[in-house]
Amino acid sequence: MAGRTDARRRRHNRVRKSVTGTAKRPRMAVYRSNRYIYVQVIDDVAGHTVASASSQEGDLRSDSLTEETAAKVGKLVGDRAKEAGITSVVFDRGGFKYHGKIKALAEAARESGLEF
Repeated sequence: MAGRTDARRRRHNRVRKSVTGTAKRPRMAVYRSNRYIYVQVIDDVAGHTVASASSQEGDLRSDSLTEETAAKVGKLVGDRAKEAGITSVVFDRGGFKYHGKIKALAEAARESGLEF
């Protein structure tokens, strides 16, 4: 009997078969726990992280995880990716539904200038 986490990992593995980040268009990977949300912009070919942000940083740490907090993290990673010269990414939702906090993060990243 598989649990919720195992099901999410299976979904994520299924998505990762086709989603790969390159130097020109890196993968924006999202992970959400019950308390925090993390996002990394990853160049899978070179194997390194170009930009990252999380709700554990600075003044966001004291906020509870809401859609507004996720949107702040999305804007933060969008700004950091633009500083690194990234304009287009492939979105990797990590097996989570594109809904609520994940959707808020993605829309805020789009508003900050990232295309995906």
